[in-house]
Formats: sequence, structure tokens, C-alpha cells
Amino acid sequence: MSFRWLKHYMPRSLYGRAALILLLPVVVLTLVVSVAFIRNHLQDIIRQMTGTVQREITLVIRQADAAPDQDAALEALDPLLPALQMSLRFVAPDAVPAADYIRWYDFSGGHVRTLLRAAIPGTLAVRFNDDSSVQFFVETVQGPLEIGFSRSRVTVGTPHQLIVTMVFFALVMTVIAFLYLRNQLRPITRLADAAQAFGRGRADPYRPGGAVEVRAAGNAFLDMRARIERQIEQRTLMLSGVSHDLRTPLTRLKLGLSMLDETDAAPLLRDVDEMQRLLDTFLEFSRGAAAGEAQPCDPLALVRAIVKDAQRAGKPVTLGKMKGAGQVPLKTLSIRRAVENLIDNAVRYGTRAVVSVTLSDKALRIRVEDDGPGIPPDQREEALKPFARLDPARNQDKGSGVGLGLAIAKDVARAHGGALRLGESEALGGLKADIVIGR
Repeated sequence: MSFRWLKHYMPRSLYGRAALILLLPVVVLTLVVSVAFIRNHLQDIIRQMTGTVQREITLVIRQADAAPDQDAALEALDPLLPALQMSLRFVAPDAVPAADYIRWYDFSGGHVRTLLRAAIPGTLAVRFNDDSSVQFFVETVQGPLEIGFSRSRVTVGTPHQLIVTMVFFALVMTVIAFLYLRNQLRPITRLADAAQAFGRGRADPYRPGGAVEVRAAGNAFLDMRARIERQIEQRTLMLSGVSHDLRTPLTRLKLGLSMLDETDAAPLLRDVDEMQRLLDTFLEFSRGAAAGEAQPCDPLALVRAIVKDAQRAGKPVTLGKMKGAGQVPLKTLSIRRAVENLIDNAVRYGTRAVVSVTLSDKALRIRVEDDGPGIPPDQREEALKPFARLDPARNQDKGSGVGLGLAIAKDVARAHGGALRLGESEALGGLKADIVIGR
């Protein structure tokens, strides 16, 4: 039997699930004990007390039926009233209540009413008044007879004491347990927040705490974060060093070629410039999304500025729909680099590009569309890999790049806790690239 449908009704947070695990047994135990007490103990006591009153009422009815008239019946029953602790009076038929009166939450009164009606066939009405008195109307030979007695004779005076005491202490212990549980869960939430922040490119301060297992997980996270930061730093330093070291011989090559005839040196100068561009691209990729710290930024204003810069450079780029308002923590330099790479990629394979932004309470989406040939669905995953170029000819003379534009955009999106998604543009028919960052 599958219980997957229960997942829709279960809390998703750790606090919610811990509270459910804590409260569910307490609530079930309280209900089971309450029901068992009411059924097995309280009902038995009420049945015994009601049985005694029912026999006394039966005696009164017999005495009233044996008397010649109402006055004689009252005179004959008067000596018994102090011992019976009852009050008697005959009433007119129209003075008998049309229905019983019992409060909706009065479980004991309802049980007494059921027992009296079952034991005394001539019962006309039963009223449990707010002043703790009971009025019992019964048909006799002399007419309707009203019998009054105290409620304490048929029900327990405080039947709720056990339930109230049990519920009170259950609540007190639940609160104490929840406070203790919250202290135990706080280190886990702190670890989750630190991991989420690191996934978005922020190294927030974190110190392991809590139980031994949580401390071990926290220390492992710190070691992992240190290794990743060290690896990124080493990669950046290595590629930066390689790029820096290669710039010197490239400069000498340019200087030497400048002394040759322009016609003979032109092809060689193009190769040197291409090597320079490749080195700059490698260096840009090595930096990845590590440049700068995330700061509150208006993404709509940032994208407008990027599009204006691209238009000044002569690129066929236009603004699309700009929805939403507000600020999002972003590494502006990294986001600018990612969007510029997507624009360059769009205008390289298409004739125009459209950039749009959607900012909601849950996510930020920056979309770049073009009217080019697009990327087939089965090749989109491959296109996001570094140095991947889907052009079979790999002809750099056409400006196809080195296959790092989408990879850099993907790294930037991941560094902000988001993703880069590729699809087909419905408006232009080419490639649709979305940078989606959760808030």
C-alpha cells in the first residue's frame, strides 16, 4: 500500500516534522486515555448513580398512582421527601416542556437522560438546568408530575478533573520538550543555512555546535568548504599565472611582427590576437563567479545598463518584458559577465537578441532569446560543459568562440544558488537561455 499521498499533508520543514513527531504521540495518548476513562469508568459511575435515583422515582410514581387524588399523593409522599432529597409537584399538561434541555457538550447529562427514559416508560421530559438542578417530568394516574433533584445525585461533580489535569500536564511537558528540541534542531538549521549560503557564493561565519553527530557534520562541512575554496583559489592562480606568463612572449611576437611587411604579418597578427583572446577567455573562466561579494542590487536596472552598453557597442540587442521590482543579493560583476556572454552568444548565431527580466517573491529570472538555429534538446546538456563547441567545423574564424560562454553563465547561476536553463524561444524561434535564481 502506497502512502505517497500523505506527503502532500506532511510539513516540509524540520521544525514542523519534529513538532509532529513530538505532538502526535501525546495527542493520541491523551485521546486514548480520555476515551477509556469516559467509557470504562465515568459511564459505570453514572449508571450506578442514575440507577439509585431511578428506583426512587419509580417508588414515587407507585405511591402517586396508589393515591386517590393529587393532594393525597403529595401528603403520602411528603414524609419521604427529606430522605429522597427530592421536590414534587403536579403540573398542568401544558406546563410540561415540549423537549428535553441538555447543553450540547454535556456528555454526562445526555447519558443520564438516556438511562432514565429507558428505565421509566412514562417519562415526558428531562431538563438539566444551568443551576445544577434536574427537572424530571413523568406521567402518573393523577396527571403530570414534576420531580426535582440535584444534579450531583446522578452525575459526578467534577468528571473533567482527570482529563483537565492530564491535558494540562501534557501541554506543559510538550512545551518543555519542544523548547529542548528546538535547541537541538538549531545547530542543524545553522548548518543548513551555512551550506545554502556557500552554495550561493557566500562564506558566512559558522561554528559547529549541538550533538556529537551534528558537530561532526559541521566540521566535515567546514573541511569541504575549505578544500573547495582552496581548489578555486589554486585554479585561479594557476590560470592567471599561465595567462600572465604567456602575455610576455605574445607581446614580443607582436613587436617582432610589427617590423615585417603588413601584408606578410597580417595573418600572423590575427593568430596572435586570437591567442590573446583565448588567454583572456581562459582567465575569465578561471575567475568564474568568485569575483566580488553579493550585495543588494536592482536586477532590472542592472540588465537595462548591460543592454545599453551592448547597444552602444553596435550589438542588435533590445529589452523585452521587465516585470517586478525590488532588490536581490547579487554579485554584479559576475551577473554582468554572464548576461554579456549570453548576449554575445545570441548575436553570434542570430541576427538579434531580446533580454527580459522577471522578478517575483520566489525567484529572479533573466532571459536572453535569439532568432538563431538554437540547440537541439539532446545537445543542451553538452553545450553547458566547458570548452564544448557544437559547431562541427570548429571554425574560429566565424567567431564561434572557445566554448566557455554558456559554461561561465552556468557557473555564475550556480554560485547564486540558481541554474542556467536552455530551451526554445517561442517568440523568436531560436535559443532561450534563462538564469533562474531563487530568493
